[in-house]
Amino acid sequence: MSYATRLAVESDLEHVSRIYSHAVETSISTFDLEPPDRDYWRERLDGEHPGDHLIVAVDEADERVVGYAYSWSYRPRLAYERTRETSIYLDDSVRGKGVGKLLYEALLETLSISGVHTAVALVALPNPASEALHRACGFQEVGKLSQVGRKFDQWIDVKWYQRMLVNLPITGKAVIDDSFDSVTPIDTDVDHES
Repeated sequence: MSYATRLAVESDLEHVSRIYSHAVETSISTFDLEPPDRDYWRERLDGEHPGDHLIVAVDEADERVVGYAYSWSYRPRLAYERTRETSIYLDDSVRGKGVGKLLYEALLETLSISGVHTAVALVALPNPASEALHRACGFQEVGKLSQVGRKFDQWIDVKWYQRMLVNLPITGKAVIDDSFDSVTPIDTDVDHES
């Protein structure tokens, strides 16, 4: 099988929601206890910040959405504007087939082109496959928090991972739409008042 990445469109939201709902209901990879409604996904699709992206992986044979990755605000304060938090979820049928790496390569390069300086990711433990994926995509472990989430009657630890994008090589894996020329990347000039 062969897989490709592209920007998500409205009709993908049902499939994205299905993949995430399965994770909510069966795993500790997310701390959501109930699946979010469609408006949550529409907000991710319509993100207005240059660093907000929702990318899907599709099976090239039938265009079926088999995974997604997105970036969103790390924290709401303006000083964090060039840092984005990332998330990635896969359909169980494609785990271990390179789809996660394919998605992350597309997302990270898209973030870099958008002017994002650093990407961060939170991994609930234990999750050796996710930790291996983040390391394979150039993330470095930067911290661990113990017992910060409670799901399925157990306390869960998390690890923070970080990937600096400032020197990320551009390889053509970015996923952008035709209107990208009109999108203003994040302003990299910082004004300092005396």
